[in-house]
Amino acid sequence: MFARHDNMTLSIEELKTIVRNLRKDGLNSQQIADELSLSQDTIQWLLTDSTSERPTDVRVGWRTIGVRPARITAIGEIMADVVIEEVETVDTVVGISINGIAFAHEVAQSLDVEIAIHRNVDGEPGAGALSNKYGQVGGGKKVVIIDDVLSSGVTMSNTIAAIRAAGGEVVLALVLVNKTVRNEVDDVPLRGLIRAVPV
Repeated sequence: MFARHDNMTLSIEELKTIVRNLRKDGLNSQQIADELSLSQDTIQWLLTDSTSERPTDVRVGWRTIGVRPARITAIGEIMADVVIEEVETVDTVVGISINGIAFAHEVAQSLDVEIAIHRNVDGEPGAGALSNKYGQVGGGKKVVIIDDVLSSGVTMSNTIAAIRAAGGEVVLALVLVNKTVRNEVDDVPLRGLIRAVPV
């Protein structure tokens, strides 16, 4: 069973229906995972009607935060405080689309640094690209990556690789909720405001 934002529970069949409907609406697996705060492995399992064992996952509902800009600002200020505690210098904050962007905006504003966006693209799980419309990460800039939830770490790894390929140095990865026991991703320190792992 998974919790709904209204504290109701969803059966696996209800969740499969929601996932299929989101797919029909044109969302790819990564976007569906972002929308439901589930791992991409869980989304793939729900889409394939698999009889294999269900992946272990924790659904994170943070709608109570997301509906009020003042709450996003408050979380962003907490995240900025963690950044200050963890690293000496930051030039650019990168928000992973879609859910990391609002938090990254608040962190960048609080730290008075540039903001950049790593957006989802179709393709393999976690595929994305840096946007050219925002701040840049090249030239050895010190970069902090912000997202809402870390599940498998695939999207975070791809974002780190894209920043490194552009010439940036990733000094910290920061998420609202870390659904793993990991404290680093690809040799980058990983911090979560909350850790939520199955026991």
